Amino acid sequence: MKSVRVQPEDFDPGGEMAALGALGSGGVASFVGHVRGDDNLIALTLEHYPKMTAKALDDLAEQALARWALDGVTLIHRIGRLVPGDRIVLVCTASRHRAAALEACAYLIDRLKTDAPFWKKEEFADGRTSWVEARQSDAAAAERWD
Repeated sequence: MKSVRVQPEDFDPGGEMAALGALGSGGVASFVGHVRGDDNLIALTLEHYPKMTAKALDDLAEQALARWALDGVTLIHRIGRLVPGDRIVLVCTASRHRAAALEACAYLIDRLKTDAPFWKKEEFADGRTSWVEARQSDAAAAERWD
């Protein structure tokens, strides 16, 4: 099972995990990312090109399915204007054995940070705005899977 979605709406992590758990897998691993409120951030706006983003996320899911013995993968990434505390991303993987589920989940979140074409604009309490630059730490995390 593979479910990949890009959407402005919030998602239900428990429901998504239950759907994977219903496959009869031995384990479901998950990561839920939230918008941080560092440095007086009041909002984060995510923009994307729909076809490009959908293909990139689908490719990542397919890579995980090919690399690990998975029963299922769920990737959900939100777009639009989000505020601190809002859920922004969900990665869930299901496998008969925990190692594959955990490794695939870590792989997907690391690769999403570098391979998914999203543009993020931050808004701060003092009126400043800035585009989020790529971080070397994200690139290093993704490179460990090569």
